[in-house]
Amino acid sequence: MKLPTHRQCAMEGDGKKMDQAPPFRNPFVHVLKFTPMEKAKIAVMTVTLFPIRLLIAAFMMLLAWPFAFLASVGRSETTVEPQCLWRRLVDIILKIIMRVMWFAGGFHWMTVKGRRALPAEAPIITLAPHSSYFDAIPVTMTMASIVMKAESKDIPLWGTLIKYIRPVFVSRSDQNSRKKTVEEIKRRAHSGGEWPQIMIFPEGTCTNRSCLITFKPGAFIPAVPVQPVVMRYPNKLDTITWTWQGPGAFEILWLTLCQLHNEFEIEFLPIYTPSEEEKRNPALFAINVRRVMATALGVPITDYSFEDCQLAMAEGQLRLPVDTCLLEFAKLVRRMGLKPKNTEKVLQEYGNRSRKLEGQKLCLDGFAQFLDVPVSDMLRDMFSLFDEHEENRMDIREYVIALSVVCRPAKTLETMKLAFKMFEAEEDGAITQTELAVILQTALGVSHLSVTQLFAAIDSEDTGKVTFENFRSFVEEHIDFAEEYLYTENAGLHSGTCQHQTKPRLSIHSVHATADTKITNGICPDFSPNDHESTIDGLLKKHN
Repeated sequence: MKLPTHRQCAMEGDGKKMDQAPPFRNPFVHVLKFTPMEKAKIAVMTVTLFPIRLLIAAFMMLLAWPFAFLASVGRSETTVEPQCLWRRLVDIILKIIMRVMWFAGGFHWMTVKGRRALPAEAPIITLAPHSSYFDAIPVTMTMASIVMKAESKDIPLWGTLIKYIRPVFVSRSDQNSRKKTVEEIKRRAHSGGEWPQIMIFPEGTCTNRSCLITFKPGAFIPAVPVQPVVMRYPNKLDTITWTWQGPGAFEILWLTLCQLHNEFEIEFLPIYTPSEEEKRNPALFAINVRRVMATALGVPITDYSFEDCQLAMAEGQLRLPVDTCLLEFAKLVRRMGLKPKNTEKVLQEYGNRSRKLEGQKLCLDGFAQFLDVPVSDMLRDMFSLFDEHEENRMDIREYVIALSVVCRPAKTLETMKLAFKMFEAEEDGAITQTELAVILQTALGVSHLSVTQLFAAIDSEDTGKVTFENFRSFVEEHIDFAEEYLYTENAGLHSGTCQHQTKPRLSIHSVHATADTKITNGICPDFSPNDHESTIDGLLKKHN
């Protein structure tokens, strides 16, 4: 697989097509590299500045607790009490304490551009890009409300500070929680400025700030004016980013506190008032606001979403490399509505049909006929992913393998079993080294992959062929076969380290595990109703 040099179906928020190359960086991966001098500086700071800053930050949190506790006592969850003098004083004190905490952490000065709108002017503030827990800085600067998991209020110390800013809580145990959350945001947004503003991170997860991913519609359902706010961390060394594959939470804290100075910029953009069409269509509202924010940041927009993040971080023996094409493929599958509801049945059907073609390559029209869809710009983009040599031909078996990875990313052996079934010879049920290379490079979403060492290790009898049983027996004995054979033989084939996972441990007994459980960070839980989620994809398809 390879990324096309240009796309046919890229589009902006107003639906106009534009010729735009897909992002070169996976937005869910962050790789940190240090020079010897930087390593030396971090070593010195670790034993000098880091412990001092950590202690000061902890002390400031403890100092803020009694003020937040007193101001929260007796508060009603449905009404706002008058902002009397002593409450205003507490608000100022807490802002000062939080500012001292950030100053101690190396954020000595913060650049603020634009004017923050009043709650009556813009009840909702949308912030992007969301890349770290350091994005809490604007919350402490403004003491605006945010959307939080209900479990957060029970965390000692932190829960009290959170309750002070009157957040909207989302409960995991309540099936109707998303609907209730949206209704509560609507109620506050239509209060005429009586309630504090609500800050929302519409991306719904952390990225590396290389682009703006799909905005979830929750912040736009109330159909009220919003104020877009963009954040920047213009530091030489990016120790801020905390996304799905990369340094972990404590490592980010440690590295950031070891920097002599950390820069932060926040820009309040003009208020965006929705049109009548946008009020009726939150998905369109979200797309157009995202375009405004991307323009201000000077970064591209992409239709990658949290679902693509699930794919990038899925547990399995074949972890996706940083430059995988499968994220682009997954986006096209989602936008074209090609992800089957009955995954196992459809994949087996595709596998049987592909096997009957016996390696015969298809043209674009043949590809459309196989999928039973009309030829479109999006289909051309998908076709070009598999037309590596630009011969206007593709092997449909590669499409089936890629679809299997996207639909069941944690089931490595199930995907390999399907692939062997499509490629194996009739007489002995075996495949060659070249065929194994095609299977694995498609499963990883890369354009080239050497499997010489891996194939030799599996083919211990030097027959020149291996069966699925040979492969399965080998990977059960060599759980880290990708690390041992593929990554050592292919320079640059690295998936990065995901802070949310331990090292994959997959056996034949665990291939039925799924990656369907969505994990979001504590700052921006997903509260968009499911029906609005599907509306975005429908709108994107309509515009293309």
